Amino acid sequence: MDLEYTAEERAFRDEVRNFLRKELPDDIAAKVAAGKELAKADMERWHAMLNARGWLAATWPQEHGGPGWSAVQRHIFSEECALHDAPRLVPFGLTMLGPVVIRFGTQAQKQEILPRILDGRDWWCQGFSEPDAGSDLASLRTRAVRDGDVYVVNGQKTWTTLGQHANRIFCLVRTSTEGNPQAGISFLLIDLDTPGVEVRPIRLIDGGCEVNEVFFTDVGVPASNLVGEENQGWTIAKYLLTHERTNIAGIGFSTKDLARYHALAATMRRDGRRLSENPLYAARAAELEADLEALRITNLRLLATARDGAAAGIGSSLLKIKGTQIRQDLQSLFRSVLGPLAAPDANGLADAELAVPADAARAAAAYFNHRKLSIFGGSNEIQRNIVAKQLFGD
Repeated sequence: MDLEYTAEERAFRDEVRNFLRKELPDDIAAKVAAGKELAKADMERWHAMLNARGWLAATWPQEHGGPGWSAVQRHIFSEECALHDAPRLVPFGLTMLGPVVIRFGTQAQKQEILPRILDGRDWWCQGFSEPDAGSDLASLRTRAVRDGDVYVVNGQKTWTTLGQHANRIFCLVRTSTEGNPQAGISFLLIDLDTPGVEVRPIRLIDGGCEVNEVFFTDVGVPASNLVGEENQGWTIAKYLLTHERTNIAGIGFSTKDLARYHALAATMRRDGRRLSENPLYAARAAELEADLEALRITNLRLLATARDGAAAGIGSSLLKIKGTQIRQDLQSLFRSVLGPLAAPDANGLADAELAVPADAARAAAAYFNHRKLSIFGGSNEIQRNIVAKQLFGD
């Protein structure tokens, strides 16, 4: 097993770096570096630039508009984007629905949906979680009843990320109550401008409105919007979630945050000396650095396995668990060293309006926002169950 990049992969990394240095807009990179909220227009601008370069849909095959990258190239691209403060691409159309349509969709669905994801005409959001069905999706209750050529949908979804910007939503809906709960679920595509759909924002503890509730009241959906077969939704959802966990470890983001912490600790002083000289904080930073390096080696080992044609197995679950823990621990360390400076709610304020240094102003919001990382994409508790079942059996 060779954990070193090949000459071709190193050349690809240089190509990505050159592209990011020349093309990534400075104003967008500055917002990402400062932890500011991106406007919809910012995300759409970066989306269009990558689409023009042919690098937008990293996981799609070339015949559908993807770049045809290997798993190693996708990792290199993702890591370099994080290190250069590029925005994280909205995953719902690109990383989640696109692969599902390619795998399970009809030819007509592929021809309609995939080009509209690439050129930005459609902004998709995800309708999986419900008030009493988050990690336990099998207990979802949103119903879709077939009536001729339409499904009539009633129910409620929650934690719908960036749904306020979306015009379409892919949903898991219950189409049967017979058999076990997983057997009666279907995968349905719904236009959010259909009569009977209502999107309500949810104010979060970090001060933002990143997620929403979506209500469906007698919403008529063409039966042609069903993906796969009726009651096949559980199988499709599991396939989709494997793509959602792609790069969810966020090694590039943690590498960037660790460098930012070291820069902060070298300048901040407490009790007459730099924080970098404080044994407690130095030990915590060293522990996180060791964990991150171990995660990076594990990730490269799994990529080498994929390069050799083998499946990752429980590797994606392990990366998700440890990667999200490190990202949360880094934000906790930031908040701890900043102390009261990390307290204010800086949402909507320009740097000149802040009462504290800009580096500190958004640390509390970032800490609270990162609490979600161990929940979405299949909670870390669920990932531990997956690992345990594969290692020890039921």
